[in-house]
Amino acid sequence: MTDSLIPTVDDLAADVVTHHYDDMIAPSGLTNFLGTVRVDHDLTAISAVTFPPVSQGLAATAVLFVDGRVFESYGERVTHAWRPDRVVRSAELEDLRLETVTACVPHETAVAIDVRVTNTSHKARSVSLTLALNARVTAGDASWLDSESPNALNVAAVGGSRLSFRNDSGEAWSIQGVDLPATVRLSGVAAAAVEGYEVGIGGAGRGGEVEVVLDIPAGQTHRFGYVQAVASSERGASDAWERVAADVPGAVKGAERFWNAQLEAAFTPGNTEFSGHLPVLATSSEALKKLYWWGALGVIWFRREFAGNVLGRSYDTLMPNYWATTTFIWDFSLSSLTHALLDPVPMKRQLDHWIASDIHSHFGTSSLTGGPVGRWYSVNDYAMTRLVTDYMRFNSALGYLDETPDTPRGHSGTRTPSTVADHLRSWALAWKDLRGESPLADYGEIDNLLECVSSYTHEVASLNAANVWNMRTAAAIAALGGDEKDAESFLADADELVASVVDLYHSGSGYFSAQQPDGSRLPVRHCYDFNVVGTTIADDLPERMRAEMVEFFRRELQTSSWMRALSPWDADASFSVRPDHQWNGAYPAWPADAARSLIALGAPDVAIDWLSGLARSTNQGPTGQAHFVEEAQPLINGGARKAPPQLPYITDWACSSSGAWVALVIESIFGVDVGVAGEITVDGCIASLDPTAVLHGVRVGDRHVDVYASGEIKESPAR
Repeated sequence: MTDSLIPTVDDLAADVVTHHYDDMIAPSGLTNFLGTVRVDHDLTAISAVTFPPVSQGLAATAVLFVDGRVFESYGERVTHAWRPDRVVRSAELEDLRLETVTACVPHETAVAIDVRVTNTSHKARSVSLTLALNARVTAGDASWLDSESPNALNVAAVGGSRLSFRNDSGEAWSIQGVDLPATVRLSGVAAAAVEGYEVGIGGAGRGGEVEVVLDIPAGQTHRFGYVQAVASSERGASDAWERVAADVPGAVKGAERFWNAQLEAAFTPGNTEFSGHLPVLATSSEALKKLYWWGALGVIWFRREFAGNVLGRSYDTLMPNYWATTTFIWDFSLSSLTHALLDPVPMKRQLDHWIASDIHSHFGTSSLTGGPVGRWYSVNDYAMTRLVTDYMRFNSALGYLDETPDTPRGHSGTRTPSTVADHLRSWALAWKDLRGESPLADYGEIDNLLECVSSYTHEVASLNAANVWNMRTAAAIAALGGDEKDAESFLADADELVASVVDLYHSGSGYFSAQQPDGSRLPVRHCYDFNVVGTTIADDLPERMRAEMVEFFRRELQTSSWMRALSPWDADASFSVRPDHQWNGAYPAWPADAARSLIALGAPDVAIDWLSGLARSTNQGPTGQAHFVEEAQPLINGGARKAPPQLPYITDWACSSSGAWVALVIESIFGVDVGVAGEITVDGCIASLDPTAVLHGVRVGDRHVDVYASGEIKESPAR
């Protein structure tokens, strides 16, 4: 890691990992903001090449054969080295050293792989390198409503040193080939009799193969390049392929320049890439710096601005395997502060879009069509309140309250909202419509909440505590507008609800119960209650209860370099092994929010002492949808291992909620609090970690301030 205050691709590089075929290593991803690609386990294979509106599911291609034998069958270990701009894969095979560099080509709907082969023997060597090429491209005007993007049977044809693939309608094309003279042939194998591509079974039809023969003198290195370009027309795909294939090494180098420019822009006021910027962190703590940069990268990584994006620019939630083109409200809200600071213009467009939808009927929306995706997530009222409030606070945008995005009919039991202020009010009160005979809101079944914790259903402490926060936020906004009557009503309801949330507490334990419709209670030792209760109503809790919650966290959830989402002492630990919310790992925002909760509950020393271990888990690229704890899978160089996409784990390699780490640093460790009227106060714990630390350029509207570990706030000098 350099001493620079702004990261480069080298600073964010993952640790080099060497492994055998199909070890428990999650295949990495790359993006150029137009699309994504998964970089697979052998030296050249890629899959899930997705450039909306063209997709092909998880279809794999460019599987390598060396001298006619599939490379994976040699049993050689492969070394992977990921950076934001590239993945370098290498292996030794008898008297050959093979190295490939894969990149998503900037400004093109294309992926390039530069292949270099060194003859390490003492005599000349001829080597045959064959890539098995496949595609299942398709395109359409509908939302992608399944976790895997659409794919279809393709027709393949030979043309020069490449193969072209198209769907039946000719509205989706993939052109794949190499930049040297080659032998290209169709496989002659009939398409598999399955409707879609299935991992482990196939269905891509084995379109064909391209073979390059390199005659390499002793001790020398020869190369060739592979390119896949996709488009909605043959001409579009062909032109992109020609541009990239003309200089594959140049395309790879261009990716490095592109990503360094994006990273610099993200921390630079007045940049031309984002509508805002993030503060620059100056600190002697390498752990804090790593976690802050990790959080920032994981949001930048999901920027999407493909042709036809209904929002112009959006931020996806997962990649490279699942839910391309979908933005989940929940995950977006966990990076709320980061979006508000870094890119407030597309954030506002996204919020306007969600306000105009029925947030009680979906978990997110499609950037292809704008339409709803999925079922209702119970968190949505809290998530939207947090998003709108953060946007207003950090952009001095109180006027947003009076704006009137297009609105559908109101939520049951409330008047039809009109202004953003009306929506905030409706979200703050929506919980009342979810009550039965209990004073608490019922947040539904497993699929509305954590999906893989069967006991975490109905009247849960987390979201009922969030309702208290929602109402207090609505009260502050009402008071600011002079509506004291509404403000008093919100505050009275909030105070009354606190008592009901506290009543769910399992006395002496540190955790809460989930109340069921029949009045019974299921104790649930889950971090989501710890995180949300701690970050929303910590000041309402008795001192003894706060101390018990901290002790529970340390005893049952915290690990050296990560955390368990669910205690292994919870009976529901037998229900699932999906590691984002179960005993064997945690979703990437949970450790960050747990640290925020620790600080709010009065245990900042516990959070600060944890940072050095957490920082070891920044060593595998952006945050994964889940990382394993060490009892479930061995650490990778001291860091919590990313969970893989296959069953039974089904978690993706990267997840956009990483902005929670930025919020941890700014709002909790530095203690920066921006009120709804834009007033700035500071009450942090950073001095115990680094008394010389400074956050440079915290933006609140048009004002830029530097925040010091001492709590001092100074106007930022121009940069």
